[in-house]
Amino acid sequence: MPSLDHENLLRTAGHTHIVGIDEAGRGPLAGPVSVAAVILPPDFAHPILNDSKKLTHAKREVLYEELTQDPRILWHSEMVSVTEIDRINILQATWLGMRRCALAIRPQPSAALIDGKPVRDFPIHHVALVKGDSLSYSIAAASIIAKVTRDRLMVTMAETYPGYGFEIHKGYPTPAHQAALKKLGPCPEHRRSFSPVAQLLLDL
Repeated sequence: MPSLDHENLLRTAGHTHIVGIDEAGRGPLAGPVSVAAVILPPDFAHPILNDSKKLTHAKREVLYEELTQDPRILWHSEMVSVTEIDRINILQATWLGMRRCALAIRPQPSAALIDGKPVRDFPIHHVALVKGDSLSYSIAAASIIAKVTRDRLMVTMAETYPGYGFEIHKGYPTPAHQAALKKLGPCPEHRRSFSPVAQLLLDL
């Protein structure tokens, strides 16, 4: 289960505002990548907060409301568009969103805990934690906000581009999504730089 152990290590080192950062949506064939940043109060604890992938849709929705409505919790989210993903690649787009979040959240943090591997050219001191959303409350909270924000956007996108099933698979490459993609062709929100979409365009 997550804790504030990693946040407290940074506080011991002299950092006062520590932000947790995570993303959602690196793997889908469609839609933006979502990044969120969260600063939690130093006495924060929660009975069920965990990596968003380990929680049900219903629990993520409840947690999202709790986290975003609590005045003690500071947060910011960014969407990096399909255009940007196709221009600079998904890893660079994810890093771009993480940098934007770190610079936008207020008060300005002096250190960040980031899920995954180190981020190149990050603007503040950061510690990268593999499976960080299972280790750090701040990263877990960011994972919830990033995931729910993106999922809600994909449900709305399904109304604009019906037939793909975005409201069900959220753009991930499920068999149903790939079948719809072959039948309908890509929509403007499909990532042209991803091989299943790129290959389909070559075959047209």
